[in-house]
Amino acid sequence: MELFKITVEKDDETLEFEVADFVHHENEQCKFEVYRAGQFVAGFEPDKHHFLHICKNPGKIDEEVLHLLADKIEALNL
Repeated sequence: MELFKITVEKDDETLEFEVADFVHHENEQCKFEVYRAGQFVAGFEPDKHHFLHICKNPGKIDEEVLHLLADKIEALNL
C-alpha cells in the first residue's frame, strides 16, 4: 500500500486528503481509499479503461469533490 496526499479546491476552500493505493487489491476492497483527518471517507475503483468510479462514500463527501479527487488520482497514472 502506498499513501500520498492530494488537495482539491471547491468554493475557495482547500480540502486535504490522503489516498491509499492498494496495488494488489482484492475485490472486497476498493483500489484507492481516501482518508481525511485519519478517517476513511471514500473509495474508488478503476474500470477496464482506468477511469475511476466511486466504490464507497461512508464520509458522505460531496459528489463534486469526489469527481475532483478522481480526476487528480487518474492524472497520476497509477
